[in-house]
Amino acid sequence: MFKVQVYVTLKEGVLDPQGKAVRGSLLSMNYDEVQEVRVGKYIELFIEETENLDERIDSMIDQLLANPVIEDYRYEVEEVVSN
Repeated sequence: MFKVQVYVTLKEGVLDPQGKAVRGSLLSMNYDEVQEVRVGKYIELFIEETENLDERIDSMIDQLLANPVIEDYRYEVEEVVSN
């Protein structure tokens, strides 16, 4: 079995209203050193061994987990030992 950690972020130049709201809240709490906030998604998948693992993961992300028009993603795969 594999654990896949997927990180989805907005592409550079895409407005991030949620990040702006978080930054505003941090500034109101006197965290004046915060210059920019970008909010993304973190997703964990546990996948049985399969042929073309990377292709299958890319397909899942492109079709459902991320919007390739406005979001970038990266992922890490690690083998998990079942008990």
